[in-house]
Amino acid sequence: MMIFQRPARAAGIPVAALVAIVPGAAHAPARASAPAAARASAPAAAHVSAPAAARGDVALRHASTSGSLLRALDDRLRRSDVNAVLEASGARELGAQWCGKDAAVPPGSLTHCFDRKDSRTKRWVPQGVTTVSDAVAGENWNGARPLLVSWHGGERVRVSFVDPDGRTYRHVLLVAPAGKKGRATFRDLGVHAGGIAWFEDKLYVADTTRGFRVFDMTRIYDLGASKAGSTKHAKRVGLHSGKYYGHGHRYVMPQVGTWRYVEGRAPSGTCRGKGPLRTSWTSIDRTSWPPSLIAGEYCGAGKPRGRVAAWPLGDGGPAASGGVARASRVAAMPGDQIQGAVRTNGLWWFTRGRGPDERGEMLVTRPGVFGGWDRVTRHTVSYGPEDLSCQRGASRIWTVAEYAGRRALWGLPASACH
Repeated sequence: MMIFQRPARAAGIPVAALVAIVPGAAHAPARASAPAAARASAPAAAHVSAPAAARGDVALRHASTSGSLLRALDDRLRRSDVNAVLEASGARELGAQWCGKDAAVPPGSLTHCFDRKDSRTKRWVPQGVTTVSDAVAGENWNGARPLLVSWHGGERVRVSFVDPDGRTYRHVLLVAPAGKKGRATFRDLGVHAGGIAWFEDKLYVADTTRGFRVFDMTRIYDLGASKAGSTKHAKRVGLHSGKYYGHGHRYVMPQVGTWRYVEGRAPSGTCRGKGPLRTSWTSIDRTSWPPSLIAGEYCGAGKPRGRVAAWPLGDGGPAASGGVARASRVAAMPGDQIQGAVRTNGLWWFTRGRGPDERGEMLVTRPGVFGGWDRVTRHTVSYGPEDLSCQRGASRIWTVAEYAGRRALWGLPASACH
């Protein structure tokens, strides 16, 4: 079984153990049952807290979706919620036979496989992962324990609501409200959705160049139960001839707001190492106080090193002063090609993708005692590991392997996630 153990803290430990967490020390941090695939590397890029000017690059400002548009949609469509989505008939079944050894999931992991169609499709690609453990301290949503996975398919974005107890899941289409000839409608979201983070009743979706799109988990429309809704016509979205469509989906969830970078948009195709963050992925740290919303940028090999940022969370979302949420930390990451990250009890976990033909890596480290990162321990994991989420009660770090034919939702045992 693969178990990643949290390195010992500096306080109250013997000198021999303290040496293990000093940057450049001869020994890697202590851990239990390290797999043969694990190896230690030299200390990586600096993780010192960025100066205020750099943190200002990633300051966020909130904006709400038009209340009149949302109220008009509320009047026409039946409003539903997370539990109704999970319990409704017609859900897809998880099936272990559709990923198996091809995904190369690490030993000891808990694995959920999508059905045959979703495991093999190239039209839709899974990206983001979050769980009810991110959403609420008690890790329970009215009796349910869902995991969520985002997928992008061209301009379309959907989220799979996975019920691990019932072994089922269902896709919900994410949409952006809009006006059309004086009437409320909605359109495709048009973002990559490389990461998702569920906190309280809000779902944060990474918008690569602008920040985050925000969705209300208590405002999900059931087109199948609405007189003005239809689950037909897979090519239609929004209002057509008096009916609302969602590309054949029964459920759609409208955007209710945004958190956008005050300094403008990030570049769409490259990394600069400064300015607004390219929001490639996102996660929640519920082991910090206050909890934090975390995001970072994917940067290819040979590019400026990608950055990771954290914003403290308060009631209703990022803690804002004067309407602006400022990051508590911005730092260069310990590697390139980072697809996701999460922080748990001060320990950082990063996934590194290496393309469809080479297995990815999990990088595990913590900030060094004298600045920078402590030693980075690298573990070979599945092909195409993506966004990360810590399920505290189960002590598992969840991710999704993105490639068709090697696709799986899997959770790795991790004692530091609790």
